Parts: sequence; C-alpha cells; structure tokens
Amino acid sequence: MTGHRRPTIKTVAARAGVGRTTVSRVVNGSELVSADARARVLAAIKELNYVPNSVARGLVTNRTDAVALVIPESESRLGSEPFFAALIRGVSGALAENRTQLQLMLVRDQAERDQLTESVATRRVDGVLLVSVHAEDRLPGMLEEMGLPTVLAGRRDAGERLSYVDSDNAGGASAAVRHLLDRGRRRIATITGPLDMDVGRSRLAGWRAAHEEAGVLASEPLVEAGDFTEDGGRRAMRLLLERAPDLDAVFAASDLMAVGALAELRRQERRVPGDVAVVGFEDSVLARHTDPPLTTVRQPVEELGRTMARILTDITRHGASRQQMTLPTELVVRESS
Repeated sequence: MTGHRRPTIKTVAARAGVGRTTVSRVVNGSELVSADARARVLAAIKELNYVPNSVARGLVTNRTDAVALVIPESESRLGSEPFFAALIRGVSGALAENRTQLQLMLVRDQAERDQLTESVATRRVDGVLLVSVHAEDRLPGMLEEMGLPTVLAGRRDAGERLSYVDSDNAGGASAAVRHLLDRGRRRIATITGPLDMDVGRSRLAGWRAAHEEAGVLASEPLVEAGDFTEDGGRRAMRLLLERAPDLDAVFAASDLMAVGALAELRRQERRVPGDVAVVGFEDSVLARHTDPPLTTVRQPVEELGRTMARILTDITRHGASRQQMTLPTELVVRESS
C-alpha cells in the first residue's frame, strides 16, 4: 500500500480477492465464509494493519454501533442540573467499553423531534437511551411503535412496558422524612418534583408513607410542587412559608431545589437547621458545598447511566429481552438537619 491513507474494507477485499461482504463476515466472526476465503482475508488484514470500523461491521450485523442519548430538555437545564452530567459520564463510560458511539440529542421542539424520528427510521442508531420522561411525552410510545430498542431513565408509571433503570425514589424519600421525624420535627413540608413525572409522584408518595408509618398527619398545605430547578425551589419555599410559617423541616425532591430552599430560608432569616431542617435528594456535588452542608438521599446516578447503557447493549447485540431495574438509595446525613 502506498502513502499514509488508512486501509479500508475495500482495500482489504481487493488484496484478498473477495467481496466486501466477505471481509465483513470474517471481521464479525460469521461462519458463512469458506476456510480459504477466511485465511486470505485474515492475511490481508494483517498485512495492511487494517482496523475494522462500525461501517464494516454494519454490512453484516445491521448495526451502526451508535446509540442516542435523548434528553427532552433545554441546554440551560442540561448545564445547570448535576444529574445530567453524572448520567452522561456513566453512559459514555459504559459505551466506551463496547466501542459504541454516543450521540447526545436534545429534543426541544418539533424540528428536533423530526430529526430524531428520521434517525430512528433510517436506523442511524442501534437504540435510544431516553431521559427525563414526562407522562404526556409521545417519544417513548413512538420509539416502541418503531421497534427501536429503548431504555428509559426512570419510568412513566408502575405499568411501564419499556426497559428502564430507576432509583428507589419512594424508599429514599421515606428515609429522608423518617430521619427528620427521628430528629423531632413534626411540621415537615415537601417540595416535590414535577407531578407529571413518576419520579415526582414517587418521592411525594415516600413523604406521605413516612408520615403514615409514624402516625403523624401529612398536611397537604405542606406540599408544594417544584420543577427540579433552583428557582423552583426558592419559589416553593416562599409559598410554603406563607401558608405554614410554623413548619420546622422541608424535604426537597432534588438537591438543586434544596439549594433554592436554603436561599429563601436565609432571606427570611430562618436558621438551618435550628429553625428549619432541610434534606435534599441526589447527593450531587452541590450537597457538600451548601451552607450548611446538605443532608440528602444519595442516588447512584453514574451507575444508573452505566446500567442503562449495558442493558441497551444486551438488547442490541445479544437480543436480550426487556429489563427493568431499581437501584438502591442511601441517606447521607450532614449539618442541614
């Protein structure tokens, strides 16, 4: 071979005197190749120092060795919420182990939804990892109808049909509220996640369950819906204090909302934890740097991403059936409670 151009499957095929499909079959270990052809292809690969790529493998396997991580949120949400960064680290690490490309797709409007549909229809990706699923989102149903392997981060509801990986949202929330009750708090408010998401409803259910187990009234005026943002946490904390100025604790369904709650409590000169104890959910990097450091429920976000990627790989490469997993959570106690 002359020059410094990287050898291609066409180069190998020409050197071995076979077709490109035969080279692909040899590369992918297919038995549909004669012993003589296999030997010639392997000799050509060695001589040319050929490194197979995803296109060559795709001729036989019908795989692109690429998956899409689809996040139907804005760039501002993607950049401001530690959850997404940790999830992407987990996904990309697991896919790198299998030499699979990751395509990050934000679906914010109809044009981007159409782009995703086209990628799915033309099989530019082998499967989809879908994050931030809302109840009315049509994407999961669309992907299911098109037959594309899909794994969700979380689920739409308890009857979810697709593969998913979730955290123990209800159990983690219950542990947070039990901790507050054990510390003598009795007017425990909660700032929920969006209630059109299972994660929001499940963490609210955990707040209620802990009260019920302890025989303490879970007062509905102590519930305020949030949106997993800092501003949402600040707004919800302000409304809660207006309705229930005697509240003595708050469980926020995310660390970012807890940061907003802490800011509002500081503005209103409420001491934490002296006047109001605060607990978050996630144990993101934020939790260790608040003032005071935040008690929170640790969910293994990177492991969630890794597990999603591994399940999708099992499905796309090995024909595995649907898998649904819930990862454990753990309460991490710091100075805010």
